[in-house]
Amino acid sequence: MKSSNKLALILLMFNMFITMSAVGLIIPVMPTYLKLFGAAGQVLGFLIAIIAFAQFLFSPIAGNLSDKIGRKRLIVFGLILNGIAQISFGLSTELWMLFVCRFLTGVGSAFIVPPIMAYVADITTIDERGKAMGQIGAAISLGFMIGPGIGGFLSNVSLHFPFYFAGSASILAGVLSLILLPATKPIIQNAVKGDNIFKQLTRSFHASYFVLLIVVFVFSFGISNFQATLSMFLTYKFAYTATDIAILMTVGGFVGVIVQGFALNKLFKKFGEMKIILFGLAVASISMLGILFVSGFFIMLLVATIFSTATTLIRPAVNTLISKTAGNEQGFAAGMNNAYMSLGNMIGPALAGILFDWNMNSPYVFGTIILVSCFSLTAIWSKKKATLA
Repeated sequence: MKSSNKLALILLMFNMFITMSAVGLIIPVMPTYLKLFGAAGQVLGFLIAIIAFAQFLFSPIAGNLSDKIGRKRLIVFGLILNGIAQISFGLSTELWMLFVCRFLTGVGSAFIVPPIMAYVADITTIDERGKAMGQIGAAISLGFMIGPGIGGFLSNVSLHFPFYFAGSASILAGVLSLILLPATKPIIQNAVKGDNIFKQLTRSFHASYFVLLIVVFVFSFGISNFQATLSMFLTYKFAYTATDIAILMTVGGFVGVIVQGFALNKLFKKFGEMKIILFGLAVASISMLGILFVSGFFIMLLVATIFSTATTLIRPAVNTLISKTAGNEQGFAAGMNNAYMSLGNMIGPALAGILFDWNMNSPYVFGTIILVSCFSLTAIWSKKKATLA
């Protein structure tokens, strides 16, 4: 990889880190923060879901636009919009304002993630792509790892301060990207006309990687059941503090970063992306169900870390397979990848919040069923593909 491309990749990793740390930063704060508005699990589920809904609507648009006008402008726009939305969330005084700010956060993320994925495909060869996607995945995991720790620490200043900090960091990343990120010409010259979400979805049905998009949806749906309610589960069942939750999530994220940064590319080369996906789904299913049968902090920490590590293996593996299959429609493929993931993330947390308010154990039982179903679907498709090959 050329030195200019290496610099661009580092900046893209930084942008993804800032974006995801801003998401993770609020997790340990939200149970207490929502009490200020008289809200609980169901509202938290819908607040997470509305981000995913915005990403679902705008990710295909962002991906297709990035094929037309390039990646840089969209990334800068998304970072600045994200920053404004985060600060506004901390300034909100009514519950409806929280939903508006979360929606705008989702729009900003939609203009960050697909263009970054497409940018990585622009500056890497097929052989380099798995490693580069792993590094982007490591930046995502590092953000989730450090974010909760920062959020738990900054909440000691005030419950609002973490949102101001996250928003300022995102705006700073946008300014740095505007100045330092090289502009690239999209590798596709005749981007698809029409940004209608339903037309984009219809087109995705005929893509060679459609089954992988279904896997993204089902996997994201199952994982979000765990992520959306974990902080509430630990707070309500074990009286964990924001600091306790931050430690638990930080350790899990740290292990994921180590695996993605130093071992993932070797695992891809030795076993292939598909076997890594199947292994990750199996381990994630077992550890999600295992959450219900442990009680000590350190045992809970171990099970949550295993779950986190398993999920960090799956995302870059799926992203790499889709990118390798997409050819000259990297922006569109990245946009649809994020759209299907957002659709799962939208439905999953909303349902998990409702299930949690009914019975706090039910989201994890249901999430396990979904992950096992995803494993079965992926295994069947993989066997059929191998037979045809």
